[in-house]
Order: sequence, then structure tokens, then C-alpha cells
Amino acid sequence: MSRQALGEAEENLARRFEEIERRDREINSFIELNPHAQEEARRAEKLGGRLAGMTVAVKSNINVRGLRATCASKTLENYVAPYDAVVVERLRREGAVILGMTNMDEFACGSSGESSYFGPTENPSAKGRIPGGSSSGSAAAVAAGFADAALGSDTGGSIRNPASHCGVVGVKPTYGLVPRHGLIDLAMSLDQIGPIARDVRTAALLLEVIAGSSREASMLDVEPQPYSQRLSADLSGIKVGFAKEYEEVTSPEILGVVKRALRRLEAQGAELVEVELPNLEKALPTYYLIVFVEFFSATRRYDGRRYGYRIEEVCGEEVLRRIMLGSYISQKEYAGRYYRRALQFRSLIRRELLQALEEVDVLAGPTTPKLPHRLGERLTPLEMYAYDLLTVPANLAGIPAGVVPAGRVNGIPVGLQVQAKPLQEQVMLNVMLAAEGRA
Repeated sequence: MSRQALGEAEENLARRFEEIERRDREINSFIELNPHAQEEARRAEKLGGRLAGMTVAVKSNINVRGLRATCASKTLENYVAPYDAVVVERLRREGAVILGMTNMDEFACGSSGESSYFGPTENPSAKGRIPGGSSSGSAAAVAAGFADAALGSDTGGSIRNPASHCGVVGVKPTYGLVPRHGLIDLAMSLDQIGPIARDVRTAALLLEVIAGSSREASMLDVEPQPYSQRLSADLSGIKVGFAKEYEEVTSPEILGVVKRALRRLEAQGAELVEVELPNLEKALPTYYLIVFVEFFSATRRYDGRRYGYRIEEVCGEEVLRRIMLGSYISQKEYAGRYYRRALQFRSLIRRELLQALEEVDVLAGPTTPKLPHRLGERLTPLEMYAYDLLTVPANLAGIPAGVVPAGRVNGIPVGLQVQAKPLQEQVMLNVMLAAEGRA
């Protein structure tokens, strides 16, 4: 069929598939493409909707009916999703076309995009470097122009970390704002599905489509909000907090980019306020102790009897490490010493963040404390976990956090992270829009 005979949705899809065919062999952002995408594009033409014809890639731990939800693991390499996750239903209802399933760190265990059974993902915005994880393929697909937008999941920075490294926009919503039904858990008390896009307006539009309570998975009884329609870059009267603790843990070159972005916000009417987060560095061990226990519990279903393989027999090094540590911490004699203590610190960190946000409208600062390393470079587990130092507090507290490109260091993208009070996504998105400079 000639391009002239195609509708807009089909033409957009054809362009994306051509780019994927031409360039994704080296980037490796997709595990599987949707063989029914063209039919969906035709239906989207007739259906219309807020996302009519928009191509959306989906992380491979979110169920899309008829496609494999592998979690980038041999454990589930042949698992075909029997239903659509609630977020996927909502995308389709508004005319989006599901492009395919994206690569990721195995079972979302990683911060680099290198631990996938299907091979590592390349950063299209910084060649030879990691794209960040665990939503590596989703961020890379958007950055490479393979998709208009993507869905990722964020347990401790898994949307924001790759968004920063790849130079795109990523949003982790308030915990419970977006239904999790159809998401394969890493840590159920922390996981949240969110959008990745090239710009804030598209991310806001996707968020308004996927957010809001549902019959299947109601957590917060909230109505969807028209985020994209209420976007404003006017920061008059907005207070932006910056914690001095960020400076103690972040590399100077990243701080330079972030501080220039803050000055741009100030020039647009924002008031910069210094705040304190004295327990910031306690967030990382607190987060990982909780993740190890919850992930161990979630993996007990992968016993090889009902579907897939027994996870311990086929999984990668990082997944096995987390299972073993989770098993150890979960034992009765250790639970009180480690896990309950971590829950106490989680409450402390949440309280501290919310107190800081009482003084300001948003917190803004770096997303990761260091630049992405080169693909294949060996890091210790602790060095890898350190990527999450500045992102995990938002998950522990359940607050919304988003990332917008702030600049570059030697050609490598650096993202500005913006955090807000629970359910204050609109304020957060407005500050991100102002930082983006496309208003």
C-alpha cells in the first residue's frame, strides 16, 4: 500500500517501524513488536480519541494481550499475556497504537539496562553508555524516535533514571494514582506505572489518560485530571526547594547543569528556597531492604509448575542476588532486625520529605548523582545501587516525581528531578514545563 493511501495513524506507524528496522539492531530497545499494530492503527483512525494514532511502547513487565510479558527474563520468555493491563486498556480506548514490548533490566532488577536476558540496551543519546534502568528500552525507544511515547514502571527511579540518561521526560505518579493491575511486581508497595515522552505536554496527556481509580485495582479513589489542558509555565508565587544534601552526594558537573536549570526557573518567577533532608543517605539502604523482601515474596510464584521456568534455575546474577538476600532477611530471626527497622526508616524519610514540601511547592535537584557509565564496564552492586540514591525517597514517600532534560555534560544528557506533594502532579508538571522551555 502506498503512503498516500495510508491514514495518519498508519503513516505514523509505518515511519516508526522503518526507523526500528533500520536502527534498533544496535540500540536493542524492543524485545517484541506488535504484529497487529497496523490493524490497531486503522481502528485508531476510526475511533479518534485524545491519543488517536499515537504510537506507544510498553515495558515488558506490563501485560498487553497477545504479546509476551517476559520481564526480560528466561523465566518468562514464552509467557504470553492473556489480558490487557488497565493502563493499556485506557490507552487503546483513546486511540493509541501499541507498538511493542520494550527491553528492561531483568524483573526490573537494575539501574543500567544491562541485565536483560535479551541483551543490553544502548543509549541513543550518549553512544557507548548505558541508558539507565530498569525502564531502559522504553526510554531508549522514545529518545531514538521509535515511539511517540512509552510506559515504564518506577520502583525506585526506574522511569526517572533512564529518562535523565537518555534526555527525555519521565513521570512517576503519586503511589496509587495509576492502577497497577496488569503490572508484574518488583516490590508492590513501591511500584508505579508512568509515562515517558519527548516533551512534558505528551507526558501530561498520557498521564491524564492512564490515571484515576478503576474497578480492578482501586488504590486511591481519585478522578482523572486534565493535566495537559492546565499546563502553565507561569511560576509566579511558586517556591522551589533545593536540599543542601544534594550537593554532598552529586558530582560537580551534574550540579552545574542542575543549578543553571534552577536559575532559569528563578528567571521565570520561581522563588528558590534551601531545605534540609538530613536522612537522605539513609533512603538507599532502607529502600533496598524493603525491595529484597518484597521481591523475594513476589518471585515465589515462579516455581516452574504453572508457567515458565523455576526462577532460581534460569535467572541472572542480580535477580538471584536479590532473591537470596530477600530470603535471608525474611527469616524469622532476621525480620525484626532488618525489615521492620527499614519500615521505621521509611516512615522517617516520608515524614522528612513531606515536612520539606510544607515549606515549598516542589523540590528540584539532580536525578542521579553520577553520569551513566560505559556499556560493559563492571560495577560492584553497591556502585550500581548508588544510581538510585536521589530517586528512591519519592517512592518510599509515595509522592510524585518527574524528570525533564536540563542540559548536557560532555554531550551526555542530565535531567532535573522535580518532586511534589501527593496528588500535586499538576504543580510538578508546570514546573517541568517551565524548565523545559517549550511553553
